[in-house]
Amino acid sequence: MRPRLVRMSDAAVRWLLVRGPGRLRGDLLVNEYPKSGGSWIAGMLSEALGIPFPRNRHPTLRRCVLHGHVMPGPRRPRRVIVWRDGRDVMVSWYHHCMFRNEKENADLVARTRAQLRFPNPENVRENLPTFIDYAFHEQEHPGFSWSTFVDAWLDDEPSVQTSYEAMRNDPVGELGRLLSSLDLSADRTGDVRDIVRRHSFAAQAGRDAGTERRGSFLRKGIVGDWKNHFSPAAREVFHRVAGPALIRLGYESGPEWVRDA
Repeated sequence: MRPRLVRMSDAAVRWLLVRGPGRLRGDLLVNEYPKSGGSWIAGMLSEALGIPFPRNRHPTLRRCVLHGHVMPGPRRPRRVIVWRDGRDVMVSWYHHCMFRNEKENADLVARTRAQLRFPNPENVRENLPTFIDYAFHEQEHPGFSWSTFVDAWLDDEPSVQTSYEAMRNDPVGELGRLLSSLDLSADRTGDVRDIVRRHSFAAQAGRDAGTERRGSFLRKGIVGDWKNHFSPAAREVFHRVAGPALIRLGYESGPEWVRDA
């Protein structure tokens, strides 16, 4: 693991680019609430456009794909907003906050475990109601909730928007649509099908989607995993804190899902 000060310095430079100079450089920002598939999409866009993606590293001196979890502000770079069903986000975010993986999350895990003090962190179903409430009201990172992120970005007309589900359902078609919508000049244009293949879950994780590895950043890679982990209590809590946002994004048409356990 890189030294903490190095990681913090790299993150600060990326944040500053997002706040202003990135727009002047022609950078592309892929913006998401954590665990929505933004890193995956940023990697494919980087290859398709022929510009670097300094993932968790110091940005390059030329234009690049930036990845972040940021709220609206002045002078943002051109941006792609990535959505994902907030219930799936909570399951993936729980695993990222509670179990160490290869993406330098040890500090986050230590802090979250100390704050929540679950007797058995591996009992995801039992712990999720408390964790969801914590994620919406108490957590320090990313500094805002999933529903706040939805309210802030859903109607942002300058952005190009996509979703984890759309990309999983038709990655070739959706990546092609993003590239067409962005209308960005590129140093080269990769073959979309080859790019999708190289960035597939199986190629990146070394196992098929749906085969879980709890200690991996690429844990499971499926849509709808929340149904395997949400208890009736978790459904009630999520509906209370984020029900309207779930409906606004079109993942549900009403509150019926809460009672359909």
